[in-house]
Amino acid sequence: MQAIPIAHPAEAPVARAIPSLAGYPAAALCWLLSAGVYIAAKWVAPEMPPWGLCFWRLALACAILLPIVHRHHGAVLALLKSRPLEIVAVGAIGLTLCQGMIYHGLNDTDATTAGIIMAMSPIMTMVLARLVLGEPLGLWKSLGAVAALAGMLVIVAHGKLDALVQLRFNIGELWIVGSAFCWALYTVLLRRSKFGLELLPLVVLLLGAGALVALPFHLWEIFNDERSALNADGLLALAYLAGPGGALMYYLYNQSVEALGASRASMLLYLQTLFVAVLAYLLLGESLHDYDLLGAAFIVVGVVLATAIKSRPVPAKA
Repeated sequence: MQAIPIAHPAEAPVARAIPSLAGYPAAALCWLLSAGVYIAAKWVAPEMPPWGLCFWRLALACAILLPIVHRHHGAVLALLKSRPLEIVAVGAIGLTLCQGMIYHGLNDTDATTAGIIMAMSPIMTMVLARLVLGEPLGLWKSLGAVAALAGMLVIVAHGKLDALVQLRFNIGELWIVGSAFCWALYTVLLRRSKFGLELLPLVVLLLGAGALVALPFHLWEIFNDERSALNADGLLALAYLAGPGGALMYYLYNQSVEALGASRASMLLYLQTLFVAVLAYLLLGESLHDYDLLGAAFIVVGVVLATAIKSRPVPAKA
């Protein structure tokens, strides 16, 4: 945010033959902290405008992490000088737009529903990777994408067929769908760009680029949104979003990728949906709706079809 940590680029550390068990606690804590971002953003939505949350979270997380990657400052500056437009575009899509849309959506929908919809992003990534990178999709991944899409439609239509037919959707959930799409596109662009920089320094660079793009939106809010004044609740939420839910979360994700490999670490993303539902119930008093459960069931089926079932290799012709 995505509350969700930076997706792994192609040059992320290669998975070890035997992954370190220490990576699993780091990954679990990472996704727990990420889930907390949804809770904090939902809690403070009446007082804090979305682009303000987005700008300050990105800017402060970047500032906190910048000293940690001091050995890579030369490489970061070199990459920024050689490919500035790509850096800004990728940061804008994956951090500015993705997070800003989530914060907008949380004004009009539950944190639990937002967490379920964001679980669609890996399926979207597979489809976009096929379209943009030419990566094979296959029968099972295609069926998984269809099932997950059905689940998303059930959720945004609140399980009502007439709402689906008449295109009457909750605006908050549409913002979250847009965020999931931006995250998927961002992941694919990272694979395509191959920036050649280690994951954590790349995170810091993209956080800075994302904050730069979010700044004009935040300045507009200062003059046009009555929620722009920071009160005690807003400062507390922002402290969490920038610290534990920002810099620490990104750092832990980097550690889990190093220990488990990018693929295993990213697959644990689905813990976030569970953590969001539990925290939203305990801290916000939210409960799962029938359409949430039905939609989540379709998404789970889609994920299983797309990731757990392997297509049989086509035998070579004689």
